[in-house]
Amino acid sequence: MLSSIIITAFICIGIGAGIGFVVQRQLYIKQENDARDLAERILDEARKEAVAHKKEVLLQGQDEIFRQKKEMEEDIKAREREVKKLEARIQEKQERLESKTEAMTRRESELVSTEKKLAKQEQSLSDKSKHLDQLVLEEERKLEQISGLTAEEARQRIMKEIESKTRHEAAKMIRVIEIEAQEKATRKAREILATAIQRYAGDYVSEQTVSTVELPSEDMKGRIIGREGRNIRAIEAATGVDLIIDDTPETVVLSAYSPLRRQIAKQALERLISDGRIHPARIEDVVNKVEQEMDVKLREIGEQATFDVGVHGIHPEIVRLLGQLYYRTSYSQNVLHHSLEVAFLCGVMAAELGMDVKKAKRAGLLHDLGKAVDHEVEGPHAQIGADLAKKYGESKEIIHAIAAHHEDVPPQTVLAVLVQAADSLSGARPGARKELLENYVKRLEELEGIATSFDGVNRAYAIQAGRELRVMVDCEQVNDDRIYLLCKDVAKKIEEKMTYPGQIKVTVIREKRAVGYAK
Repeated sequence: MLSSIIITAFICIGIGAGIGFVVQRQLYIKQENDARDLAERILDEARKEAVAHKKEVLLQGQDEIFRQKKEMEEDIKAREREVKKLEARIQEKQERLESKTEAMTRRESELVSTEKKLAKQEQSLSDKSKHLDQLVLEEERKLEQISGLTAEEARQRIMKEIESKTRHEAAKMIRVIEIEAQEKATRKAREILATAIQRYAGDYVSEQTVSTVELPSEDMKGRIIGREGRNIRAIEAATGVDLIIDDTPETVVLSAYSPLRRQIAKQALERLISDGRIHPARIEDVVNKVEQEMDVKLREIGEQATFDVGVHGIHPEIVRLLGQLYYRTSYSQNVLHHSLEVAFLCGVMAAELGMDVKKAKRAGLLHDLGKAVDHEVEGPHAQIGADLAKKYGESKEIIHAIAAHHEDVPPQTVLAVLVQAADSLSGARPGARKELLENYVKRLEELEGIATSFDGVNRAYAIQAGRELRVMVDCEQVNDDRIYLLCKDVAKKIEEKMTYPGQIKVTVIREKRAVGYAK
């Protein structure tokens, strides 16, 4: 019973399973069919959309082609219009060229006809010229027969006579003009120099090479000397000045060629004496302090000099150097006083000549600037001064005037000549520079000796206080051309052998005399 039931159950189960499988298969088949239908619908829709998109793209492309075609047609039309305009211009130019060509053709024909006329006239003139030449030759032959001279000989004789007469008249005229110009220039120069000298009245003070310091008592000499002379050695080393302590009562002598050093030493020694403390360390401190104060004083002196002359805008270092000139001398003449005098004389002469007075005064004031440092720098003081002026920004004209005032370089401007003249005036005026009689006589003898040392010189005379040298030569040994060389050689030897203020004029005289007696 149980087994039949089990079998029945299994059969039922198998039948149910088969029915379920069939049902499930039917479901799968239905889903597959549904999916296939869906896919076909999607494909159909996609095809429809692709066709629609294709149509839309084709339409857009046709629109773009139409637009580009329209733009190209418009561009072609615009270019056609431009081409038509160019063709019109070319046509117009061609018409103008044709008209010009026609005009040129007409002108060319006119020129050809004119050239033919000129050729005929030229031929006619040539024939006439030949005829005239024949007439002239005939006349020349007749004149040669009459005068007995050829045409060339007659021409040369006439040319010589005309040349001789013309040269003689020209030489006379040149001589007269030169004499008049020289006399006028000399007279004018004398007037200007006289005016300058009359308008200036300066004091002249001779500078010495020693200074004295008064002592309160004789005991102070021992304190100045110090133990084993250490104090006096310290003073001399710090100041560069020699101290002379002799039997002169209550006096110490300071000896040095530099007035600036003497002044520093004098002030320092006076302060040490008044203070009473005299020893090497104190001496060094006082000398340093006096040097600093002296530097300030130098600037004040330089500023006062520029103020007195009326010159402004000078570099501060040049102002200090001008102050330093106050303590420099040249042949016992104070260099700063000399520079102020030269500046004033330059200004007066510049005013007489209608030149720039301030520039002339500036050049005169700075002309001896090199003497402030010529003991420290090698070379002539004129060149040193010119270098300093150039370094501190002075103008080229001022620099040249400084460099040329002793003719170290040839003067090329009127200003340079004015400075030369004013410098000579200031140094040559009586009393301006001190010179011993024996030195003066010795210098004149040396001048004459230099001149007579040359061959062909008979006599030599130093005149105008040694400012001019007259040299008489033998006319048989020295010809006219050689006297110029001799003059330069004498001047060059004087420059090499002698030292002198200003300049010396050398004049060489050659004279030949013929003497006859009528009896």
